[in-house]
Amino acid sequence: MNKMKKIGIILLGVIIILSLAVLLWRSQKSPSSATKGTVPFAQAQRLEGQWVRLDGGYRLVIEDVKPDGSLKASYFNPKKINVSISNWKVEDNRIHLSIELRDTNYPGSTYTLIYVNEQDVLTGVYFQAVEKQTYSIKFLRIPEGQN
Repeated sequence: MNKMKKIGIILLGVIIILSLAVLLWRSQKSPSSATKGTVPFAQAQRLEGQWVRLDGGYRLVIEDVKPDGSLKASYFNPKKINVSISNWKVEDNRIHLSIELRDTNYPGSTYTLIYVNEQDVLTGVYFQAVEKQTYSIKFLRIPEGQN
């Protein structure tokens, strides 16, 4: 019985050591939830500012980016167009921006954009709801002090 008790204690020790090793490995492999939330939000804050679309002077203003994925977006062509939905999310390690317009001549037109940090541009597609057509577009940041 003494020999069986020793084997049981040894097996229990091995199980505990293996469990701790697995927990340690997992904690080193994936960042903490604080890091997961902070890094994308810091990147998303780069969306804030004024942007101009290359093919027509359409202007997008992004403000008040929040960690929950919300933001305030304003759109101008050249007058202000109502923005009904605007938000951001992280997908494939990139910041994605969605904007829906609801106004005269804009009954659900949408922008689906990706922020390209290396170039400081917004690129993606514009769905023009009236024509039911999709266009590839790009927005450049307007430097502060220039409108």
